[in-house]
Amino acid sequence: MTGSVDVANLNEEQAREELARLADLIGAANIAYHQSDAPQISDAEYDALKWRNSEVEGRFPHLKRSDSPSDQVGAPVSEGFSKVTHAVRMLSLGNAFDDQDMFDFQERIQRYLGTDHGIAFTVEPKIDGLSLSLRYEHGKLTVAATRGDGAVGENVTENARTIKDIPHEIQNVPDVVEVRGEVYMSHADFADLNARQSERGGKTFANPRNAAAGSLRQLDANITRERPLRFFAYAWGELSEPLALTQQGAVARLAEFGFQTNPLTQRFDTMEAALEHYRLIEAQRATLGYDIDGVVYKVDDLALQSRLGFRSTTPRWAIAHKFPAELAWTRLLGIDIQVGRTGALSPVARLDPVTVGGVVVSNATLHNEDYIQGRDSNGDPIRDGKDIRIGDWVQVYRAGDVIPKIADVDLSKRPADAAPFAFPETCPECNSPAVREEGDAVRRCTGGLICPAQAVERLKHFVARKAFDIDGLGAKQIEMFFADPILPINEPADIFTLQARDSVNLARLKNRDGWGDKSAQNLFAAIDDKRTIGFGRLLFGLGIRHVGEAAGNLIAARYGNWAEFTHAMDQAQDPTSDAYTDLIAIDGVGQVMAESLLLAFAPGAERNGIDRLVAHLTIQDAEKPKTDGSPIAGQTLVFTGALERMSRTEAKARAESLGAKVSGSISAKTDLLIAGPGAGSKAKKAADLGIKTIDEDQWIDMITGL
Repeated sequence: MTGSVDVANLNEEQAREELARLADLIGAANIAYHQSDAPQISDAEYDALKWRNSEVEGRFPHLKRSDSPSDQVGAPVSEGFSKVTHAVRMLSLGNAFDDQDMFDFQERIQRYLGTDHGIAFTVEPKIDGLSLSLRYEHGKLTVAATRGDGAVGENVTENARTIKDIPHEIQNVPDVVEVRGEVYMSHADFADLNARQSERGGKTFANPRNAAAGSLRQLDANITRERPLRFFAYAWGELSEPLALTQQGAVARLAEFGFQTNPLTQRFDTMEAALEHYRLIEAQRATLGYDIDGVVYKVDDLALQSRLGFRSTTPRWAIAHKFPAELAWTRLLGIDIQVGRTGALSPVARLDPVTVGGVVVSNATLHNEDYIQGRDSNGDPIRDGKDIRIGDWVQVYRAGDVIPKIADVDLSKRPADAAPFAFPETCPECNSPAVREEGDAVRRCTGGLICPAQAVERLKHFVARKAFDIDGLGAKQIEMFFADPILPINEPADIFTLQARDSVNLARLKNRDGWGDKSAQNLFAAIDDKRTIGFGRLLFGLGIRHVGEAAGNLIAARYGNWAEFTHAMDQAQDPTSDAYTDLIAIDGVGQVMAESLLLAFAPGAERNGIDRLVAHLTIQDAEKPKTDGSPIAGQTLVFTGALERMSRTEAKARAESLGAKVSGSISAKTDLLIAGPGAGSKAKKAADLGIKTIDEDQWIDMITGL
């Protein structure tokens, strides 16, 4: 189970499976929470799922899915309400879980802006309710909409008009202003509502958040009118003119308009002071009279907010600092070793089941052998190493990760016969030596293709949803066929010879338990349907280490078609060739991924298997990138030297947002070099190749206003 493996120990295949699993879990949770108002998991568990997804994507950015939860906010609107397209998307927030996360957040902002100056923040409670956007035109409320999926929400205007904290008209405001905030229910009102519901024999609610969401999303506004809903304003969407120069000033304007704003919202010049306010709010949490699940920090300067901009679903200038998760003690019953597609041996703790934060936990990650033993391969103590032994009482937590972790060991309760855990030096699946390369914390099976665990996991990836996605051929069927003595599937090419082998075999698939003529024909038809496949999808499906979905599409777009790509891979086997230089210069590829690609396409067993597969396929060329829009769309840019008006990160993000490709090295394919002071060899090479070069001021002029 990939969910049991620590992110640091995930191999490529495990990461793909984990991202697919998390996408399904988070998608279902979003529907339950945002659309049905009946959450099936706790907020802490949801945050843990999102955090793990982010961690996996951070370690394997090339595996990011097209339907990644990182790119989604909320859930599609219910069919019971008309749709409202938000003029400005309603995004979610990234999460932090401890003080270090917050200092890291501050450092990321400073690094992005290219400054070491202090940043002022506003700090406010994170209300546990339902997000709502209120559009006012010439001071009159015209539309109220839920967050929905961030781009399109539900029209709940009539319901919103029944909430006493929401004015129908506001004075001295811009012609267009969208006020955003949170609909919630106080603890006292929640208790009264449930009491009334119980007296009437009606539905009672599990918590104030469910009650608020269910009340706002009633199809009958008269029912909403009877519910004691409240509203805190803390943000805005579309504006015809700015409210203020700072976050704090803009929130003060919202209060002047007549909206309730949270009195605990304050501005601080240092992160240390902001964290002190976090602790103050946390201490008051139980007495506030309404639910909060953390604290939100926002860069106070709105000009800096504008420069920082947004990721796909979260702003760079804001973050939610969640309250700590629960801890629990239980006994470690055993340690299992799991083997992934790339041979990584991952230890998993088997626990006496215990409830942590409302979730029953029966296993936890143990990271790697050094973590278990508390020392590295040289015998030196490691940070956070625990010397964990079977039989120990261990403290389990779930903060920041869906997979539980061990926080502590109670040495006073250690059994007298508890022995240090001996990490296996052979693969438990194939008995091949399991070795650790220098600098690698993970021990890996060296069996390669002879290791059944690796082979099966690779095939499972091949048929996964974002790979070949063959209907009727999932993980369960792959395991069945892999073990089949008559119709085996040992490599991807075997899938496309299955029908031919079946037709000449006496023990045909339609005669097997669980199969019939129709189901067998359906499977063969589904396989035939995938004989034509996109270039990028095929590359992803091969399961090459470090080459995920996004990377597969990136590489496909760069080379265009399979023949050109394989020819380039053949040429790039020579590290002094232009083909090799071009490969590692692709922004988002780099040397590690390039070496994985070249290893897969080098002459040998793996390349032979790829060629056997391709012989059964028609591979569609990659779509050509769109070049309309900005004057640099489709061009390849290189930044070099010291940029003084923006950081390299900000410059790269701006270029990519305008449709350009950013490369790390100069080549004949480079269209433009942006050179700051100290440009050095790149500027010289660009001059030698006749590549246009501009300075940072010219770059700023070029992108200003685009």
